[in-house]
Amino acid sequence: MDDALDELMAPIARRFSDFVFFEVDLFGVGVPLVVAILVAGAVFCTVYFRLVNVRGLPLAFRTLRGQFSRPDAPGQITHFQALATAVSGTVGIGNIGGVAIAISAGGPGATFWMVLAGFLGMATKFAECTLGVKYRRIDEDGTVTGGPMYYLTAGLADRGHPRMGKALGTFYAAGIVVGCLGIGNMFQSNQAYVQLRAATGGAASPLDGYGWAVGIALALVVGAVILGGIRSIASVTSRLVPLMGILYLVGALLVIALNVDALPRAAANIFADAFDPQAVSGGALGAMVIGMQRAVFSNEAGIGSASIAHSAVKTDLPATEGLVALLEPFIDTIVICTLSALVIGVARVEFPGFMESGLEGVAMTSDAFGRTVWWFPYPLAVAALLFAVSTMLSWSYYGMIGWTYLTGVHKKGQRLFDLVFCGFVALGASVRIDSVLAFSDAMVFLLCVPNMLGLVWMAPVVKRELAKLQRVAVGG
Repeated sequence: MDDALDELMAPIARRFSDFVFFEVDLFGVGVPLVVAILVAGAVFCTVYFRLVNVRGLPLAFRTLRGQFSRPDAPGQITHFQALATAVSGTVGIGNIGGVAIAISAGGPGATFWMVLAGFLGMATKFAECTLGVKYRRIDEDGTVTGGPMYYLTAGLADRGHPRMGKALGTFYAAGIVVGCLGIGNMFQSNQAYVQLRAATGGAASPLDGYGWAVGIALALVVGAVILGGIRSIASVTSRLVPLMGILYLVGALLVIALNVDALPRAAANIFADAFDPQAVSGGALGAMVIGMQRAVFSNEAGIGSASIAHSAVKTDLPATEGLVALLEPFIDTIVICTLSALVIGVARVEFPGFMESGLEGVAMTSDAFGRTVWWFPYPLAVAALLFAVSTMLSWSYYGMIGWTYLTGVHKKGQRLFDLVFCGFVALGASVRIDSVLAFSDAMVFLLCVPNMLGLVWMAPVVKRELAKLQRVAVGG
């Protein structure tokens, strides 16, 4: 039955995915158009906001310390909770397995371009999350809703294009609802089960064939949190994100330290391969495309999803949250993805034949950890489980905001959506999801088109908000 359903959806998913990820030829290398749009938008934001990804960091940390916080400011959660919730939506399986995929396809040099794309994406996150707070909606009871669907609608209306804004906002809301049930839900529960099964014996695991039970357990955990709304989600993620981040970082740093002799060569391979015309899959240009593609897939800068969480922050200065948000790609891509790449890099140096093992994705990263310390794949499986749960928590909120925008219903309507979301969590761990994932993945990345259009159109608004914050920061 599962195979029949997947096969039925396969032609539709394949055609839609081919449409969204249409490639343009660049010196003999295929570049997905949506990736080109995201990278071009990140370059624009970096230049237009005059390297806010660097000069905005001091103000970002001052904001996190509470310097610009007021207890009576509108909103529901703190700056740190907003950051933790958004980070939990981006830090996930992609940071563990996506790096291995990039290195397998583009060589070690893909890491360099991945980090560069993450750096550029910091400016994009700043812009979209500033707009998310600027154009959010606050109900009489203090409930906050915001995100691209709101700033596209209200922001473009302010600039004389109300019909276009409404159309783009509605399209975005529909896309985020579809996307949350795939890459933000079923994929996460499916990969959590795969990791648990692998860590407990694979085909001999007592969990083999019991994906449905793991799915139900995950659904109950997720449901217990999301039924409490954004405050409950933020409360959990603000504890879970540091825990899973520290767990993964300590493990990665320990592996690197135990193989410190191989570190210089591993790092040198990254820089040399980034500009090597003979690198895997299209030379240096191929490594650039693959690295940047994995970066935008990982940190979602330009997709706009994170601004939904950031919109709920307690502040009356929108740019403060934009600056906090630019830390996401730094954490997600520059720190965590780089450490994953170095773990794989030292394994390539220390263990000849490592890259010929035939392993891919998360399995390759797990093997890189396990070759240094045999039991490391077990805590890595726990980290992967935590990543999956935290991602589902964040995406449940993203999807719910899209749902309420489309339907106009709150409270009871939100509860209905939460129950449907939990049902898909359980389903994802027990069925084949290839076609569902392909469709939802394509839908999410199609959202970059209306979002990037809105960011460019409303860039002057963001610049004014940044100038306002800078005046406050210097006491003027």
